Amino acid sequence: MINTKIYKAIYTLAEDLLEADRKGNQAEFDTLYAELKAICIDNENTGKDHPEQWETLADFTEDLDEALVIYEKALTKAAAINSKDHMSSIAFSMAVLQLEMGDTEAAIKSLQNAKISANKIEDREFKVEIDEMLTKLLPE
Repeated sequence: MINTKIYKAIYTLAEDLLEADRKGNQAEFDTLYAELKAICIDNENTGKDHPEQWETLADFTEDLDEALVIYEKALTKAAAINSKDHMSSIAFSMAVLQLEMGDTEAAIKSLQNAKISANKIEDREFKVEIDEMLTKLLPE
């Protein structure tokens, strides 16, 4: 379970990052991103470490290769606590990035992993989204 105080801080930072991005304010975005990254680093390998903070950091990482590395870290942390919700959403986000980077094969693997993890979650719409994306990518 993620610490409530940390969750609120991450959630607020995420909202502020979205707003800075919407306004095209790169300086503010960079400052907020650094704050989010500091939270992740400060909590790493402590009782307050949680995949949610790493997934959020990856979501806002502009360098795609770096974002994939952070998603990978988030995925490892999600697997360690067996959080199917996080495992599926992280794998899905990785697939979207991999597609953007032109790596369809890796994207298919990530989506297949997302589908396996999503098997035990409640979010039916998300499961459908995973299936639809997989169907588009897999040859008949």
